[in-house]
Amino acid sequence: MRDELRMNVNQQPHMTSPYGQPQPGYQGYPQSGYGGGHMPVGYPAQYAPYNGPGTAYQQGPPQGMRGPPTSGAPPVSGAQNYSQFGQGDVQNGPPPMGAPPQRPPVSQSYTPGAGNLSGPQHPYVQQFGAPPVSMQQMTNQMASMQVGSTTPSPAGPGYAPPSVTQAPISAAYTPAAPPTFSPSTAAPTQPLPTEGVAQPPPQSYYGAPPPAQQPFPNPSAPFSTAGPTQPQAPPPVSQQSFPQAPPVSQTPFSTALPPGPTQSYGGPPPQAQPLFPRPQLPTSQPSAFPGGPPPTSTPSQLTGPMPPLPQPPVSQPSPYHSGPPLTPTGFLPQGGAPPMHPHPGMQGPPMASQGPPVAQANHIPPSQPGMPPGPPNAGMSGPPPQPGMQGYPPQQNGAFGQVRGPQPGYAGPYSGQPNYGAPPAASASAPSAPKRLDPDSIPSPIQVIEDDKANKGSEPFITGVRGQAPPLITTNFQVRDQGNASPRYIRCTAYNMPCSSDMAKQSQVPLAAVIKPLATLPPDETLPYLVDHGESGPIRCNRCKAYMCPFMQFIEGGRRFHCGFCSCVTEVPPHYFQHLDHTGKRVDCYDRPELSMGSYEFMATVDYCKNNKFPQPPAFIFLIDVSYNAVKSGMVGIVCQELKTLLDYLPRENPDVESNIRVGFITYNKVLHFYNVKASLAQPQMMVVSDVADMFVPLLDGFLVSVSESRVVIESLLDQIPEMFADTRETETVFGPVIQAGLEALKAADCAGKLFVFHSSLPIAEAPGKLKNREDKKLVGTDKEKSLFQPHVSFYNTLAKECVAQGCCVDLFLFPNQYVDVATLGVVPTSTGGSIYKYTYFQAATDQERFLNDLRRDVEKQMGFDAVMRVRTSTGIRATDFFGSFYMSNTTDVELAGLDCDKTVTVEFRHDDKLSEETGALMQCAVLYTSFNGQRRLRIHNMAVNCCSQLADLYRNCETDTIINFFAKYAYRSVLSSPTKNVRDSLLNQCAHILACYRKNCASPSSAGQLILPECMKLLPVYLNCILKSDVLQPGADVSLDDRAYLRQLVSSMDVAESHVFFYPRLLPLQNLDVESTSLPLAVRDSEERLSRGGVYLLENGLNLFLWVGVNAQQELLQNIFGTPAFSQIDPSMTSLPALNNPFSKRLREIIESFRTQRPRYMKLIVVKQEDKLEMIFKHFLVEDKSNNGGASYVDFLCHMHKEIRQLLS
Repeated sequence: MRDELRMNVNQQPHMTSPYGQPQPGYQGYPQSGYGGGHMPVGYPAQYAPYNGPGTAYQQGPPQGMRGPPTSGAPPVSGAQNYSQFGQGDVQNGPPPMGAPPQRPPVSQSYTPGAGNLSGPQHPYVQQFGAPPVSMQQMTNQMASMQVGSTTPSPAGPGYAPPSVTQAPISAAYTPAAPPTFSPSTAAPTQPLPTEGVAQPPPQSYYGAPPPAQQPFPNPSAPFSTAGPTQPQAPPPVSQQSFPQAPPVSQTPFSTALPPGPTQSYGGPPPQAQPLFPRPQLPTSQPSAFPGGPPPTSTPSQLTGPMPPLPQPPVSQPSPYHSGPPLTPTGFLPQGGAPPMHPHPGMQGPPMASQGPPVAQANHIPPSQPGMPPGPPNAGMSGPPPQPGMQGYPPQQNGAFGQVRGPQPGYAGPYSGQPNYGAPPAASASAPSAPKRLDPDSIPSPIQVIEDDKANKGSEPFITGVRGQAPPLITTNFQVRDQGNASPRYIRCTAYNMPCSSDMAKQSQVPLAAVIKPLATLPPDETLPYLVDHGESGPIRCNRCKAYMCPFMQFIEGGRRFHCGFCSCVTEVPPHYFQHLDHTGKRVDCYDRPELSMGSYEFMATVDYCKNNKFPQPPAFIFLIDVSYNAVKSGMVGIVCQELKTLLDYLPRENPDVESNIRVGFITYNKVLHFYNVKASLAQPQMMVVSDVADMFVPLLDGFLVSVSESRVVIESLLDQIPEMFADTRETETVFGPVIQAGLEALKAADCAGKLFVFHSSLPIAEAPGKLKNREDKKLVGTDKEKSLFQPHVSFYNTLAKECVAQGCCVDLFLFPNQYVDVATLGVVPTSTGGSIYKYTYFQAATDQERFLNDLRRDVEKQMGFDAVMRVRTSTGIRATDFFGSFYMSNTTDVELAGLDCDKTVTVEFRHDDKLSEETGALMQCAVLYTSFNGQRRLRIHNMAVNCCSQLADLYRNCETDTIINFFAKYAYRSVLSSPTKNVRDSLLNQCAHILACYRKNCASPSSAGQLILPECMKLLPVYLNCILKSDVLQPGADVSLDDRAYLRQLVSSMDVAESHVFFYPRLLPLQNLDVESTSLPLAVRDSEERLSRGGVYLLENGLNLFLWVGVNAQQELLQNIFGTPAFSQIDPSMTSLPALNNPFSKRLREIIESFRTQRPRYMKLIVVKQEDKLEMIFKHFLVEDKSNNGGASYVDFLCHMHKEIRQLLS
């Protein structure tokens, strides 16, 4: 098997993208994946532009320093956007006549073509690739880039020197805002007029400089505040932030004009094509990015004036809501910002893995979604990339496509202007464009997933072999436990640990395990056996207290055992003695689960119980907010109605026996109402506690009852509650006292239990734990942003500690219509092992199904109460850090008031000594908990991994999905103490270190331009990019602080399967569904260019299901799914598909149902019609594309990663 993937990232020093186009992933060039719009400028883009390898021509300031403005720098104040064209829509058009042949297979290494630029060249900060031998050679290499006669700026052709406001090298890229679809704008990417040229009416945001930089979009700005609709005259040179021409002394390349078609600024730039059709535009407009790379200055002069730049659209609707448009906030250097040198190292040719960008063979078929047709690749040759955008052409519909000529039947760019999108007129200096990076030539998650299914899905996974990596989380496989815990319980980041801490530091591969102690197993696998050793309890090592397991070695004929963890020798108690066979194993080895299995349970004795007495069965208490908002939304009625049936499904050990769980009910607004539902009463009784400052439980007898005994009284109560509060006018609520009330009730009953709190608004009523609205979007992106994730008051931390001590787990169901401070309200649920469910703008009609399914599953699922978990390891390593929803009062014990079958605890290990290759490394996770019927049990999971002294062995046995799960949790916890930018940078840096160490120590020597990735980590860049541009670390302007806090808390206890689909959603083309087969259609990659207008796609991310319908979907397909053949008649508000009597409808509904059963939360179905406003939300999950919030596309990120690796190696 190959151990690595090689990609020729830069065999020759590529210059910027051949057409001087910006990289799709940067600086606001839209990726089709996000509606091709500008990003709300409120967020810095993810990386500084990547411009390829650095060569000898490195201009500009030393790494990490800002360069001085070039001559004639404009004043810093009125920043102007970088690009000569709006960074708008990505080109979508019919495939060109000269469409490239089919893409090479995914695993093929990239072989970039040579890029030659002719014409006045400017030094590039080239990050990779050997420098050309001579100027002439460099010039020749770029000759084929068809740049016309542009004079490159100091950063390289077509790059504006970054403005002084741009962050140093490690800064996130500062992309321009891609427009999210703004209805009033005509063509987002129209270039500015040049001197006196007639031009189609420009976008509203073209003429005037954009608004001054603001930290957050200002929602009130109307769409067209950017300026007059008439083109303005070009600003004086000193104000342009377009690439200033470099001082002559800086140009190593010849400045002669190449023959061939060139464009001076006299001709009108081609008009851009918007992403969504807009009536004003004729269909024959050229494509999204204007047809050709406009020269950065008048052709023959290095220092001539530049054309004015377009401004970013002033406001666009957010990608999630069709709410008020937002003004862009300037993180970009906008008009007038002095240009500055590009980040050293951020520019340079595309990596090989990016190679020259290669054509997109499967860009969407003609006339792409939502775009008026236009010559497709005008878009590929557009404006000089902006500083920060360097190196890659925008992707053809979200991926890198070849520059294509105009399509038959499409008008070329404006008359009188060279046809940049088309092949140049024959000329010596402009040979045909080189191939560009093909997204199919970079590692594909789909390919890796399918290969693993093919290789490992058919055989059972037998856990007896130490250090054997399991199949991927996406592969269906059966597990046979033969001495190591199933990967369903424990997954490790590395199954071959470094022997020494030096080696671990050198590689920077995190050493961690994601443990899901009570995971649900598929029906064909056996649950852990329960072992009862009677009053003497489990056998343990005398010194380290590890429990008996297959790693214990029996000696002296079976009278003593040698501990695999601490090497201590312990006497075997007489009742446990057994003889050994000729191999030294006990003869009863296979009769005892603890000697032959990786996972099993022990019955705990009274010594393992609180206060040395066996626990009571747990209780469930339902606490319902009955304030005005809760009643009005329908939540109160729905909860009360559902509880009547749900109480029959309380969890139990044995399905034939009724549940031992007792239940209680409380309602509240500013005061609390307790209910006595004792079986002997004719009617329930209500007791009101209005002194919320000193909470107590007003009744003991009759509050917690058995459902079977008190059913009549409980049903009467649940019928009365909605009527009692139907006319309430009380809008204020409390929250702290509500949890205190539940906690006091459990204390009084002396049992553990769970509180189900149904809450609607910010608790502003006077009471302990009162909160005030602190939502301040101005803090986003600043050093104070971390305060938004921290609890506002310490009251809830103290309360959480008390809950854990009692075994009181809290599950919170939120129904907010505005800010409720999830960061603070979530403290108690996340510290007690509970869950948070959030239904923003809850509407009974559309959200009831999701809420009720979540509630049912939450009530019924298997769980343990009052749990303590400890992880023991063999000498040489120890558990040092823990992530998840729990509380720790010391450094070793993870305390969980509740632990359910969905919760994971992630443990990081560090070396404290050397490990040996012979013995490997051992870990044992022991969880002590109370079961539903009040039994105290110990669940044990054991895992042995190999140890290695060679880095190559470490890199051969890593699990990328688990590493990503760990990185996400680590990063999401770090935002509590560090600015998000620092968190992103450190994550990026660690990933680059991991890959650079592999390259340096394990890969055979090869050209520096090659990106070499270890075979089992080749998806690390694509998945890591998904974390970096996630809403928590890099939010779009429309993402609320509550949503970010909610996602941060949600991810902290996710297992590997959930985090995988959450960061890289699954996208299925339903037009390929075979109704006869039980298998699913082959998934496609998460990029808009993979969507066909004639298709219907199902996307799942673990929280939502999206059904995307292309405008040209076949009538038969629509008839089978929706019962109507017309696209226009599909109702986008439907949340469930009609049950039609045809095989396709049945199979599709089965698939949706099976997806829902695989996930811990019910996924609401959202129908998205192409070109509909909801499409923005859908595109947010096309994670290989550039995102609205400034996140890089996969291709760009891979470039950037290669640049970082090269830098580390040099």
